[in-house]
Amino acid sequence: MTYAAESTDPAIDPAISIVVPTYREAENIPYLIDRIESMLRENHLDAELLILDDNSPDRTADVVRELARPWVRLIVRTKDRGLGPAVVDGMRAARAKTLVVMDADLSHPPEKVPEMLTALDKGFQFVIGSRYVHGSSTDESWGALRWINSKVATLLARPFTNVRDPMSGFLALRRETFQQADYLNPVGYKIGLELLVKCRVETVHEVPIHFANRKYGESKLTLIEQLKYLQHLRRLFIYKYFEWTHLPQFIVIGASGVILNMAVLTGLLWIDAPVRAAVAIAIVVSMLSNFVLNRRFTFSYARADSWWRQLIGFCGASSIGALVNYSVTAYALDAWTTIPQAAALIGIVAGMFFNFVISRYWVFRRVGRQHILSIKKRA
Repeated sequence: MTYAAESTDPAIDPAISIVVPTYREAENIPYLIDRIESMLRENHLDAELLILDDNSPDRTADVVRELARPWVRLIVRTKDRGLGPAVVDGMRAARAKTLVVMDADLSHPPEKVPEMLTALDKGFQFVIGSRYVHGSSTDESWGALRWINSKVATLLARPFTNVRDPMSGFLALRRETFQQADYLNPVGYKIGLELLVKCRVETVHEVPIHFANRKYGESKLTLIEQLKYLQHLRRLFIYKYFEWTHLPQFIVIGASGVILNMAVLTGLLWIDAPVRAAVAIAIVVSMLSNFVLNRRFTFSYARADSWWRQLIGFCGASSIGALVNYSVTAYALDAWTTIPQAAALIGIVAGMFFNFVISRYWVFRRVGRQHILSIKKRA
């Protein structure tokens, strides 16, 4: 654990641990603590608040210290920073059997926590403060672009869950559910989706909330975070659908090879290279590109093996697919079309199946079960 903890520990463990990751939230923290304190007092709840601060330069940690609430624990993290890892550290450090996670920017209403706890008491494993169920709402100034971004991210999460708002960072669960995860390795800010998948959650309840825009500070939802979300989805695919992830990745990389093939072919034809020679060169270039990308992503478990041996094997084995590719392209060029790019596309599709089978079951052979488990653990 890469943090330093500061707290005034009560003698008795609390019933609820509220985990709040922070980075540059000094202006919001006093309001958040006041609202949580009022909610706890009005509902007669015993809780601890864990502030997981990623060593903010805006004195967030100092503000927490100055407020000096005995039920608030400050944990300053200096390594492996990020919202996801901060939440995982907080949940591991929490003492209560009931865990609540929420943002520090006042977008999540603490007043909804009792309703979320009631859902847990009814037997649900996982409760989400949701923006997209009946009775929920978002700030009027949210904007169409942010709404579309959220909906697209939700759609991309459909292979893992059918809940309405899997992107929510406002959630509650029991410690026993959290401990069902074999390992947690979140990247980016979508910790809720990580927990839903890796804690093997079966029953989920969504509580409607009003999602407010932050009052102070700047949003952490940057382009880099959105790209991390795509990386996170890939990790989750490998974790949940390991045996079925190779073909989709192979097809995506194959599609990049198609683009490269077309670009090289068009460029060579533009300089008046012979058509058949141009087709052959474009195939070789795209094949080498596919090898590099497939070794890095699709069959990443095999990167420990010698790359040059794999390259020789890949090129030798793919000669079957390349021969099919070239033959079909040449036949299409003579019999069906006078457009070289169209003929090349037909050849590429015909050769892709052969290339995948040979790559998956010969060049990048299946690894042992223990190796597969280690790969999923890194995912």
